[in-house]
Amino acid sequence: MQHIVNVDRINMDALPRLTADQTAERLGVKLETLYAYVARGRLGRERTAEGSTFDPLEVERFAASRRRRPSADGGHSEGRPLMVIETTFALIEDGELRYRGRPVDRLAAEPFETVARWALTGEWDATARFAPGAGLAAARAVTGALPALAGDRDRQLVAVSALAAADPLRASLDAAVVASAAERLVAGMVEVLEPRRHADGDPGPAALPSGSPDLDLASRLFTRLSPAAASADDIRLFNAALVLLLDHDIAVSTLAARAAASARATPYGVVVAGLGALDSPLHGNASRAAHRLLARVVSGEDPARAVADAVVATHGPVPGFGQPLYPSGDPRARILLGMLADDPRHAEVTAAMRAISDVVRERTGVHPNVDLALGALTLATGMRDDAGEVVFATARTVGWIVHALDEYAQRPLRLRPVGRYVGP
Repeated sequence: MQHIVNVDRINMDALPRLTADQTAERLGVKLETLYAYVARGRLGRERTAEGSTFDPLEVERFAASRRRRPSADGGHSEGRPLMVIETTFALIEDGELRYRGRPVDRLAAEPFETVARWALTGEWDATARFAPGAGLAAARAVTGALPALAGDRDRQLVAVSALAAADPLRASLDAAVVASAAERLVAGMVEVLEPRRHADGDPGPAALPSGSPDLDLASRLFTRLSPAAASADDIRLFNAALVLLLDHDIAVSTLAARAAASARATPYGVVVAGLGALDSPLHGNASRAAHRLLARVVSGEDPARAVADAVVATHGPVPGFGQPLYPSGDPRARILLGMLADDPRHAEVTAAMRAISDVVRERTGVHPNVDLALGALTLATGMRDDAGEVVFATARTVGWIVHALDEYAQRPLRLRPVGRYVGP
């Protein structure tokens, strides 16, 4: 006799149950109200030695039913889908960001490759250097065939597939193999970018052989994004940005990467999934609008007028401001903008940033976020307005693979949700 198994139900049953505090937060109610729902039979619960737990799917259906409102198209439930994912690397608490318990303001002073290797393996190596490996030639050939309109993020995206094709162990999910592939992948994503020439025609340190032990990854990436000769202060600032962008809770791109890892995608496939979600004006591309806003004020435009035009152009909040996880201000922005302000060479950009911040704070009370800091950094160092996207993608690639390593250790396909049909 053939047995039919509901795979979706098995996968969803593997979801972790919610605590009472998590359930109340999801529903936006007090604990007393939550237990009133239980008493009236509207929600089920299980009692354990640690307290009551709730079925995440039942909570989600109940939340949807409470939010159902009539609309022009027949009515839909509103609200964010429920997803509680335990993480082991980034912690946001009391307005601060920590990686495995270490404050990021301290880690930002360490070499990116050192922090990245520690994130991937737990090993702290102050001399760590990432080299692209044998797949670089194929990646360069593929990126060289792209049309003239292609940007650096496009080159990085296609390079990932080329590097994957050249890796005979691409399908291995062994932690050591994945970590090694991550280092080669990040280095390859940097090396496929063409160096910007300095004003004097000297290509600068990027002319050294690929993967040269004399250059760290932050320096190699800087010379591929900026035509200016890099100062030691610029490299420190740029390196700090890479460290601060390595991971940040379950962002949209991280969720996409973890979902791919849940289906046992290769680390290269995980990065492709993350890059796809990152390519959006509300996530990885947000620094471009902030760069343009700052540039207008640096050129002499009135800050209030520039802010007003930016809001009209984006149909949303002021670019580079507001971060719901940090009501009192994004610590990543505070660190980077502070470093920028300490360099008198970047006084014009710092003044523009402060003028815009004053306008926004007076009218909305919100603070700068890391996208404004990226826009300021790239503008101050002569980079194009899309350079922040490349910095973000390069750094977050490490974070995605850190999350993938965590997900590989979980039950497969646990992040496969169940749809709720609302059609005719």
